[in-house]
Amino acid sequence: MSKTRPFLKWAGNKYQIIERIKAILPPGKRLVEPFAGSGAVFLNTIYQQYLITDKNRDLVMLYLTLQAEGEKFISYCKSFFTEVNNSESRYYELRKIFNSTAAGRYKAALFVYLNRHCYNGLCRYNAEGFFNTPFGQYNKPYFPEHEMRYFYNRAKHAVFKLADFREVMKKACEGDVVYCDPPYVPLSATANFTSYSSGAFGRDEQLELAELARQLADRGIPVLISNHATQFTLNAYKTAKIELFDVQRNISCNGAGRGKVKEMMALFDINA
Repeated sequence: MSKTRPFLKWAGNKYQIIERIKAILPPGKRLVEPFAGSGAVFLNTIYQQYLITDKNRDLVMLYLTLQAEGEKFISYCKSFFTEVNNSESRYYELRKIFNSTAAGRYKAALFVYLNRHCYNGLCRYNAEGFFNTPFGQYNKPYFPEHEMRYFYNRAKHAVFKLADFREVMKKACEGDVVYCDPPYVPLSATANFTSYSSGAFGRDEQLELAELARQLADRGIPVLISNHATQFTLNAYKTAKIELFDVQRNISCNGAGRGKVKEMMALFDINA
């Protein structure tokens, strides 16, 4: 199975380390992902079934729309990738429309447009819940037609759902394999968890995720978690089998922040 890139640009996209992840993920009937992100793991693994969930309503609605409409939706999204729309003024106009539009086909297509035209493909919201990533100033943003089509074909084997990770993991059952790619903990020991994620995924949530992983492993359901390698995560995942490695960071708020960082994968599995 050759590697396929996700159609969304995404901070923390697992395409770069997908072979590492596949080498560790245990076999099973269904892969469960409580943190969908760009879907790199879903796209590049082979399980009979998939349950892909996230708390980001815009992301989940996009996936559901693509799954339902396929080629018609891909063509519709492509219509936004024009020279006229690739300007700073038009970008902010469409961003404003996106933030004032209810969930639906139009907003889903705008999400693809924003993702490919915004700065570094960052998906960022302010305290009021409005998408606020600035214009990216690309000469000709790439429209991921092939990648969207591949996602659509893979989506025939998946269920997409708007849900919290707690709800999803507590309902995991025999035959499931769970892969978690949560918001990463800060690399700096002095960084503030609260300011790290607008989704309020802080220290308590990280510890709760680790505890749920332990509980699932005790029930015979393996859980693999990716995260930064820090003293906090090493302690939180101390009952798991841990693999450490360096990874290139490609999306950062500034160029100086791009470089190799220490990451980890923690496998909670009674058979590990």
